[in-house]
Amino acid sequence: MTVSWGPDVAYYFLLLFARVGTIMMLLPAIGEQTIPARIRLGFALAFSFVLYPLIAPELAATPATIAGVVGTVAHEFAVGLIIGGLIRLILVAAQVAGAVIAYQMGLSMAQTADPTQGGVQGAIVGNFLAFTGVTLIFVTDMHHMLLAGVYESYFYFPPDAPLMFGDAAEMAVRIIAGGFVVGVQMAAPLLVFGLVFYLGLGILGRLMPQIQVFFMAMPANIIIGLILFATLLGLMMTWYMTHLESQFAMFRG
Repeated sequence: MTVSWGPDVAYYFLLLFARVGTIMMLLPAIGEQTIPARIRLGFALAFSFVLYPLIAPELAATPATIAGVVGTVAHEFAVGLIIGGLIRLILVAAQVAGAVIAYQMGLSMAQTADPTQGGVQGAIVGNFLAFTGVTLIFVTDMHHMLLAGVYESYFYFPPDAPLMFGDAAEMAVRIIAGGFVVGVQMAAPLLVFGLVFYLGLGILGRLMPQIQVFFMAMPANIIIGLILFATLLGLMMTWYMTHLESQFAMFRG
């Protein structure tokens, strides 16, 4: 058995690490901002070693010029950004559901940094749902689908294929639209509660205009909303994980 450590090995490994490293920095669960960058890059390096004997024989020959090498590596960075960014957009459903639920419960102004979105401010309910979803990805071993998608991306988007900007834009629109639909579906019970609750308050306010009904009923709105949220959390997260599974499956081909 012979082992060759020529320039081709370094070139192929650089191509693998360019795409895998970029995707790993953006993947849900594995690429969260709360995980130190060194750990994420170290995992990407190890995963590149694992993929090397599987992917390297399928890659094209080394370009003859430096410009060709730089162009191919830049192409892999761009593919990694596109794939990782599209997968990251799938998590928007949790934030949509959390924003709607927080608005119905009167907690829309209670915002904290979302650890799943790089510290962007969001409704505290949405942040809780998003972080719970990330935990469930590991619990259900759904991160294996993401790793399999990284491997299979080389068969659908090889390094010598043109960048798919048009398809990526269309898929981004579909993912965001689907996320809004699923988010509203997750928050549907709280939407019904809000409609009934505020309708009752409106009628009560007309019957007793001298009483500040909405001000007095705000604590009851929050308490009942939290009770409903805690009761229905299991159903919400089951629907959310079903959505994630169906969306992750698209990246496996």
